[in-house]
Amino acid sequence: MAIDARDIETLIRESFPKAKISVEGNDGTHFAAEVIDESFRGMNRVQQQRAVYAALKGKMDGSQGELHALALTTKAPD
Repeated sequence: MAIDARDIETLIRESFPKAKISVEGNDGTHFAAEVIDESFRGMNRVQQQRAVYAALKGKMDGSQGELHALALTTKAPD
């Protein structure tokens, strides 16, 4: 089953309700997302990205994952 940008944003927003989230991509498997959230302050990039991947609730897991590739940019607000 294919996933779309709106689905990805919804999943991320469940874990980061106040974040600024931008998701792009329309081929059903390859996307780019930017997530800017205060909760990232004090975290390194790996920690930030792990938090976002956890929000995707297994959609990227293994060869059967709905989401094949996600280029992810994360940061705390300026």
